[in-house]
Amino acid sequence: MEELFEKYLQKLDYTSTDFIRSIMNTINWSARLIGIKGARGVGKTTLLLQYIKISLNAEPESSILYASLDNIWFSKHTLYDLVDTFVKRGGKYLFLDEVHKYRNWSQELKNIYDDFSELKVVFTGSSLLEILNAGADLSRRAIIYHMQGLSYREYLSIESKIYFDPLSLTDILENHISLTTEISIKVKPLQYFSAYLKHGYYPFYKELPELYFMRLEEVINMMLEIELPLLRGVDIAYVTKIKQLLLVISESVPFVPNVSKLSDKMVINRGTLLLYLHYLEEIGLTNNLFKNAGGISKLQKPSKIFLENTNLIYALAPEHANTGNVRETFFANQVRYHNKITFIEQTDFLVNEKYVFEIGGKDKNTSQIKDLKNAFIAADDIEYGFKNKIPLWLFGFMY
Repeated sequence: MEELFEKYLQKLDYTSTDFIRSIMNTINWSARLIGIKGARGVGKTTLLLQYIKISLNAEPESSILYASLDNIWFSKHTLYDLVDTFVKRGGKYLFLDEVHKYRNWSQELKNIYDDFSELKVVFTGSSLLEILNAGADLSRRAIIYHMQGLSYREYLSIESKIYFDPLSLTDILENHISLTTEISIKVKPLQYFSAYLKHGYYPFYKELPELYFMRLEEVINMMLEIELPLLRGVDIAYVTKIKQLLLVISESVPFVPNVSKLSDKMVINRGTLLLYLHYLEEIGLTNNLFKNAGGISKLQKPSKIFLENTNLIYALAPEHANTGNVRETFFANQVRYHNKITFIEQTDFLVNEKYVFEIGGKDKNTSQIKDLKNAFIAADDIEYGFKNKIPLWLFGFMY
């Protein structure tokens, strides 16, 4: 166990607390069992280490342990045995990274929760992590949070060194003029927007910026080649087909799936294709829009598919980075984190089954939505809005 402590302390030393994600204040850290799910690369590990550094700095060093469950140490030791020894030595706070890499993680976490009532455990895992349907049902024990990449608000705070509070959808729709005025006094939001769209979503953009897209490609490959086979039982031989499908989606503006034609082209049956589309959304690589958000099944055809964030467009198909598609991808990504987005025929998006949105440039007019209730334009390249025309960048302040 000593070697785990040593590696943990080394990681802690190198963890910066210059910028803290807003999810830090959302999580109820007093809970006994907390799970944080999210796509690879969004900053889950950093969040854990920052919490330790900021909030547990007064605790005895021996009472805290961080460990990644893909560490080779666990090839000869069980998680339960680690916890048993840790608690006997005064352990109170355990932080477990990459739990999906550990074969029996759900059952052992259940046993740990039941047997060590004085211990608080926080674990992180892939977006694909099953809590309800895992080998041991943790849904009644664990509080689960989903972590996404940087919002535009967070990116702007990092780059400008000015903190901005997150806004609700209601705040934006009702008070966008006063809000944009307040923000624009402090910073020019459009100055940073195009850079964020290209390379500001994943927190590692600050490390070796010239290698950002290479690292992002590695993240994508690890999701497809490791996490899908591990957590969804996808035969590694079929990963090439899924990569092919992802490339087709990335080159579309946006992708409106014709399942029959696509299954013929890729030489896979309809059910398998729809399952792959479902997996791509689960893993955090796409946003699939449906006409009806209720009761969506794994084998239901999406009406429209976007890449999960705009950085993926520039990484996978930079020559196909259509401006309109980038704008819609940004809106869907930022708004969907705390709201429900569905497909609608008349406009681009229906949000929370109440508000309709048309996305466009600064010259976009309201003719398309003039006869619709609760209808808005999210317009790019404008600093301030007017009436129901709202700057697109402001929707990046929602988390």
